[in-house]
Amino acid sequence: MRVENATRGVVLAERAERAVGFRDRLVGLLGRDGLAEGHGLWLEPCNSVHMWFMRFPIDVVFASPDGRVVAVVPTLRPWSMTRPYFGANVALELPAGTIARTGTVPGDQLRQEPACA
Repeated sequence: MRVENATRGVVLAERAERAVGFRDRLVGLLGRDGLAEGHGLWLEPCNSVHMWFMRFPIDVVFASPDGRVVAVVPTLRPWSMTRPYFGANVALELPAGTIARTGTVPGDQLRQEPACA
């Protein structure tokens, strides 16, 4: 799917994978060497993430069920974790630097669309 910050008119991920099952959310980005620019992982339901055994930092955008950004966590490093963000139902994991590049802040509105072919 494609995820954009509708408030700012910028694309966060041109191609975001969905992880909605328990196993897919648990595995997340483990075993990968990186996350390409324009890619992301949409975890739902999710209100916190861990970076145990990860090899690279990521940005994380937490959003409510209606797509409102609840919190942003730039450059979350391997072997760390976030606190739970109550009110969040989605975590969007992105390449480190995406939050700064797009100016995404709490209160922004996310919009998801089917991926471009």
